[in-house]
Amino acid sequence: MKRSFYDLNYSDLQMVLKQNDLNHTAAAILFNWHYKEKENVQCNENIAKSSLVFFQNNFNFSLPEIDTVQESNDRTVKFLFKLKDNHTIETVLIPFHNKYSICLSSQVGCAMNCSFCFTGQQGLRRNLTTSEIVGQFLQAWRWLAKNRPGEERILNIVFMGQGEPLHNFDSVKKACEIFLSKYGTSIAVRKITISTAGYIPGLKRWCREMPGVNLAFSLHSPFEEKRNELIPINKKYPLNEVLTYIDEIPVKKKQFITYEYLLIKDFNDSADDAKKVGAMLAGKSAYINLIPFNSFPGSHYERPNWDKIEKFKEVLDKFKIPTLIRIAKGEDVLAACGQLNSKAE
Repeated sequence: MKRSFYDLNYSDLQMVLKQNDLNHTAAAILFNWHYKEKENVQCNENIAKSSLVFFQNNFNFSLPEIDTVQESNDRTVKFLFKLKDNHTIETVLIPFHNKYSICLSSQVGCAMNCSFCFTGQQGLRRNLTTSEIVGQFLQAWRWLAKNRPGEERILNIVFMGQGEPLHNFDSVKKACEIFLSKYGTSIAVRKITISTAGYIPGLKRWCREMPGVNLAFSLHSPFEEKRNELIPINKKYPLNEVLTYIDEIPVKKKQFITYEYLLIKDFNDSADDAKKVGAMLAGKSAYINLIPFNSFPGSHYERPNWDKIEKFKEVLDKFKIPTLIRIAKGEDVLAACGQLNSKAE
């Protein structure tokens, strides 16, 4: 069975060429062809015939297949990708100022079973390969080039789709290396954010292995009992332990750890909740994203009213922590935060 070209980072590709006595200069040419030019057919320009024959015989250049596309009233785009084993995943393009952020999935389903997340009801099917992660980006770019020509500018990548990214650490790490490569898509290191529910085995590896990208932590409550309900792995990896590992992550100048806080009506939206969050994060290189709850089929949670949301932010402002209320996009096609679910396969 042929290996996917998109499973190789730049170092891997150079090693393959070296091990097979092929010209190493082909690495830059191939990365430029497939990641800068976004071509998904084999490159046959400026490469020795021996290299062409080798890649033709040993690698495939196929990408995940776009099964369906849903366009929201606010121009958010949700893709359902069909994988080779017929599993499906969802990916979202989020528009802002004539550019896009892309929300990537890292797993088919998710093992975390968070009660506020539609993906959690799906269960975990399997991890995605690096090529399936990178392929979401490339196919979304190609869709924009065809359907919204002139708008194919995806400048931010967030691993906030289906799955717990740090539960699939190796594939996510390698995908980031490809995105960051100057020979690849050349995404700036501060334009990539990986979200976690607090998966400590991945956080332990972060400082040694992850290439300087941003971390977003799903906090959602400063109180253990509430967090246990929202994020069941909190029972195994308690909040205080998770925060200890996060505090060890080096943060560069003008870089923050993002703390995501989902606001749920009459559950975690009180002034006491806000004060506890403020006291917990005061003095840290923290940035808070307040996310009003996005409903999905079968959920018993509700979104607070706007007045309650603003009052929560006002409490946090007193602690001098930068805080943003995230406006939901793509709700009408279930593309907003916590709404992804590709269970219908």
